Amino acid sequence: MAEELKVIVFTLAHEEYGIEVDKVRTIERMVPITRVPKTPAFVKGVINLRGVVIPIIDLRGRFGLPESEPTENTRIIIVAANDLEVGFIVDSANDVVDIMSDTIGVPPEVVGGIKAKYLSGVAALGDNRLLILLNLSEVLNRSEIIQLEQMGD
Repeated sequence: MAEELKVIVFTLAHEEYGIEVDKVRTIERMVPITRVPKTPAFVKGVINLRGVVIPIIDLRGRFGLPESEPTENTRIIIVAANDLEVGFIVDSANDVVDIMSDTIGVPPEVVGGIKAKYLSGVAALGDNRLLILLNLSEVLNRSEIIQLEQMGD
């Protein structure tokens, strides 16, 4: 029996990606980010969101895509991964879709220049759309999570 997944759809470099709704805490407009020294280039810094310090990652930089200037559509998706809240900068976040688990296929080795290890699957939506599902545990690998946890201290 196929399960139904609720997924938040966001865009990066004209491709559509998805994160399961139950992993997303909130979606915020772009805010000023405080830079933190000695972090990887894709870690943009931290924000203070309602009293909680949250590390912010530029997903374009994380995936080796060209960076772009924020626009009025740029969003920060706050996700919970392994008891850590992290914000992902994305080009836009504009949709919630239901996906049946049996429509999710194995991702090819590289999708839009992004290595398959960062992806959990590719879902076929109607109207010839493919939705690339993120593998949050790989997007935030163990050593990076430790580094990000220390940023909040």
